[in-house]
This record gives sequence, structure tokens and C-alpha cells, in this order.
Amino acid sequence: MEINSNEEYEKFDGLWIQESCNSDGMDNPVENYGAAPTVTFTNNQFIVRSTTGEVKIEGLFSVNPYATPKEIDWFDTFGEDKGKKFLAIYEINRNRLAFCAANEGMERPREFEPKFGHTLRFFSRCF
Repeated sequence: MEINSNEEYEKFDGLWIQESCNSDGMDNPVENYGAAPTVTFTNNQFIVRSTTGEVKIEGLFSVNPYATPKEIDWFDTFGEDKGKKFLAIYEINRNRLAFCAANEGMERPREFEPKFGHTLRFFSRCF
């Protein structure tokens, strides 16, 4: 069955809340946007808001649903990582999203594993 990349982007559309995070092998590290930030996806754009609603990150993303595992590239256009690109992998279904991103300049992860240089995040869709 062939994957339609436009349909793949549509799977992201909407509001998601972070359930957990592992950065550099540390579970749920303290971040400047709180324990359960939200991300809103529209087309190929994303906005991350803190638990108080403050916009912390904005950017663009592109997907390659044909790769195994599926690939996603994040490009921050606003926030402390403005101008940086992060190579990642993802899994998405109707109500769950997981991605594992490498730090800038590192190779794309090949598996969803917590380790130094990787950030692993899990989200659920808000209804």
C-alpha cells in the first residue's frame, strides 16, 4: 500500500500534549516549558507552548513516511534553538505520537532509545 505524504501530514494536524520526555538518557528532565507542554501542528508548521500557554518554540517540519523508521526533520524558526535543524524518527497513529530527535549536527536516530544526544518524546492527541 502506497503512502500519500499529504495524508501523513494530516495525521499530525491538531493539538497534542506531551506525556513524557527522555533527554540524554534522563527521564522527564526539567525544561523551560513545564512538565506537559502542548504542540499544535498545522500543515508543516508547529508551535510549542509551555504549561502556562507561552509560545516557546515555532518551526517547520518535513516527513519522509517512506523510510523505515519514518523520518521527520524539525527546523526551529523561533525560540532558543532558532535556526537549528534536528533529524529525527517518528511513529504516529490517530491519538499517539512518538519521536526521537538527535541533537543538532548528530546523525539521525535509528531506534526509539533513550541515550546521550537523543530526545525521546511521547504525545497524546487532545480532543
